[in-house]
Amino acid sequence: MSDPSRRPRRPAKPYRRPQKDPVRVLAFEALRAVDERDAYANLVLPPLLRKAREKEGFDGRDAALATELVYGTLRRQGTYDAIIADCVDRPLREVDPPVLDVLSLGAHQLLGTRIPPHAAVSATVELARVVLGDGRAKFVNAVLRKIARHDLDGWLEQVAPPYDEDPEDHLAVVHSHPRWVVSALWDSLGGGRAGVEELLAADNERPEVTLVARPGRATAAELLESLEEEAAAPGRWSPYAVRLTEGGEPGAVEAVREGRAGVQDEGSQLVALALANAPLEGPDKAWLDGCAGPGGKAALLAGLAAERGAVLLASEKQPHRAGLVARALEGNPGPYQVIAADGTRPPWRPGSFDRVLMDVPCTGLGALRRRPEARWRRRPEDLDGFAPLQRALLRTALESVRVGGVVGYVTCSPHLAETRAVVDDVLKQHAGEAELLDARPLLPGVADLGEGPDVQLWPHLHGTDAMYLALLRRLA
Repeated sequence: MSDPSRRPRRPAKPYRRPQKDPVRVLAFEALRAVDERDAYANLVLPPLLRKAREKEGFDGRDAALATELVYGTLRRQGTYDAIIADCVDRPLREVDPPVLDVLSLGAHQLLGTRIPPHAAVSATVELARVVLGDGRAKFVNAVLRKIARHDLDGWLEQVAPPYDEDPEDHLAVVHSHPRWVVSALWDSLGGGRAGVEELLAADNERPEVTLVARPGRATAAELLESLEEEAAAPGRWSPYAVRLTEGGEPGAVEAVREGRAGVQDEGSQLVALALANAPLEGPDKAWLDGCAGPGGKAALLAGLAAERGAVLLASEKQPHRAGLVARALEGNPGPYQVIAADGTRPPWRPGSFDRVLMDVPCTGLGALRRRPEARWRRRPEDLDGFAPLQRALLRTALESVRVGGVVGYVTCSPHLAETRAVVDDVLKQHAGEAELLDARPLLPGVADLGEGPDVQLWPHLHGTDAMYLALLRRLA
């Protein structure tokens, strides 16, 4: 009998150096920045892509894939976490964050794209070898092979609790939102399951890029003409809006580079236009944007004010954001002023303005399409931090407008604690001094605006961020 110990060993496979895939490495670096530095993907990704174009020769397809990997992974993070947790033998919190980022990227390629499963696993394991090392790449390989056994629907049947047993938790896993956000959005929206599912699904869709033609500097028609070779269309609601229907790089648009146009969600345009068009008796010469950073609404209001011979004062507490406002307003055809000031301790005299916009700091739950990572950073207790500031700023707005003047209270959050609760509280405190106006007629053509008098826009109904607007007239 032969001695097994003396059998010749198979020759070891020669070591193969991992192959760097610049697209996936860039996506991983962006996710790490979001995780480690609390950065926002919409701020991190553009400079990474510019650098990659210069050094790696990225083309449009490379940039599109990297963008999809980053945003798709962030939007579906909650769903992928639930699936990965079912495939590992330890609590998810014990998985190193860089490893979890690689696993999430792989899960998105397997479950959220048309990349063939074998290619998704192979490319992600190769990424793991590059950024994590061979040892942890084996762990990544084993987990991804488990994930590849089912498609997304199959996994959701396995990891999401039944809707009948726990509706909010079911929706949280299926649509990748924290449970408390699902509950808050459902309360704000009202109605049954269909509406909230449509809203949550819309939050996970990539939004169109929308441009605004700044009055007195450009028109929507001029923008469309300059974009005749691009996939562009007029806005649905705003006469100043142009939609880039298949993405596109706004920085490549000449009018944007020159400041004659900007990137601005159509909902943001609509609330500014509603304030500008609210009926007013008496003088209409002095307008205020009391929380003006980063300057999109201020630039639109400044152009509209100039057309009527009015002057806009744009105030922003943070000096660096005030600088962004000044840059957005540069070239405005009429007079304006930008200052850095605390809106709760204003340097202007009471009753100085005819129109006041107060777009208050908030949780940003209305813009989860654009900042998907925000849903994982916000906590219910954040509402308590914003509440006193929101009320103080609305009180300042009412004190700053003259009797008969109009205030626009705006948030990019549909949470009832940041919208109607704030307005109701301030109106009670100032009983007889202000009244709510019906804002709906000031958004002509826009359907599904509810019972009023305030307005809540929705991604799934209007194709906009979930902007809230209440218009108030000062009576005394």
